[in-house]
Amino acid sequence: MTFTRTRVLLLVGFAPWCALGQSPAPQLPDAPNRETVQRICSSCHPAQIVLGRGMTREQWGGIVSNMISRGAKGSDEEFAEVVDYLAKNLPPAKEAGTSVAPTKKPRAPSLIDQAGADDKQVVDEDAAARGKTVYVAQCITCHGTRARGGERGADLVRSVVVLHDRYGSTIAPFLGKGHPEGNAITLTQDQIVDLSHFLHQQVGNTLRTGPFNSVLNILVGDPKEGKAYFNGPGKCSQCHSTTGDLAHIASKYDPPILQLKVVFPQTAAFGRRSATNSRKPVTVTVTTASGESASGVLDEIDDFNVSLHDASGQYRSFQRGPGVKVERHDPYATHVALLDEYTDKDIHDVVAYLETFK
Repeated sequence: MTFTRTRVLLLVGFAPWCALGQSPAPQLPDAPNRETVQRICSSCHPAQIVLGRGMTREQWGGIVSNMISRGAKGSDEEFAEVVDYLAKNLPPAKEAGTSVAPTKKPRAPSLIDQAGADDKQVVDEDAAARGKTVYVAQCITCHGTRARGGERGADLVRSVVVLHDRYGSTIAPFLGKGHPEGNAITLTQDQIVDLSHFLHQQVGNTLRTGPFNSVLNILVGDPKEGKAYFNGPGKCSQCHSTTGDLAHIASKYDPPILQLKVVFPQTAAFGRRSATNSRKPVTVTVTTASGESASGVLDEIDDFNVSLHDASGQYRSFQRGPGVKVERHDPYATHVALLDEYTDKDIHDVVAYLETFK
């Protein structure tokens, strides 16, 4: 009994001494909001992975925004606390003074490394709404309601400063140097971030999927002049027929698509046989020096070789050289040649003419 009790005491007393031989797990600095950081960040990865990663407030804001886009959960106030904690306690080494020891060993890759660069600002709609108020008060007079510029101001949607900006990273320094027009603009950091969200929202609105991207009315030509060009200088009637392949063409395609098919039929084709989206292939006929001839759909051609698939589907390849004749037949060659000849008016007139064939 005595021996057993003694062994237990030895084991109990021995455990702390064993622990002394192990390196304690690194901990986040003891500072306000540490618990918030641990709770929000540890839901996806150990919160300690940020240790040894000193960055500015803007850079930490970009990282947190990236994490939000990846599904991190929390309120706006909590995310603000996370950014504030990281910025104050894990600043860049040059700002941390002697309190930050230099890293002697390479740090193992972490989830932050895998996140990649913060290459796209995630627009906060609420912040953009606040930023619109700032924009209306300070910028709208010169840059217009949609930031597209005018006689008095530049197009901010295509501004390099705005396009490179991430959460005020370039807008703030730009305004800090003084507005180039001499207008005094004094904004807080929060106002600049909100303005950044608004401007990036305007950039997004101009993209193909944006709400302001609508096709212009292209039916501005003269159908009569289009008919004259179709049957005359354009030589369209030599290959196409308004009662054949183009019959009821306007009921099959809207004007923008119809114009695309007129100008670039090789990418959206219609021909004599049908009014479908089938693209006619380029064919080639090769005649060798000995008189052998082969024809088929062109596969590849360069200065040294030409290959094709004949009517039976067999692959044929020939070396190009003295005595070898290659005849290429491109069904869209005439359309390609017209690109250097017809004017915008010719195109609009032809489309207006074809639009009459419902």
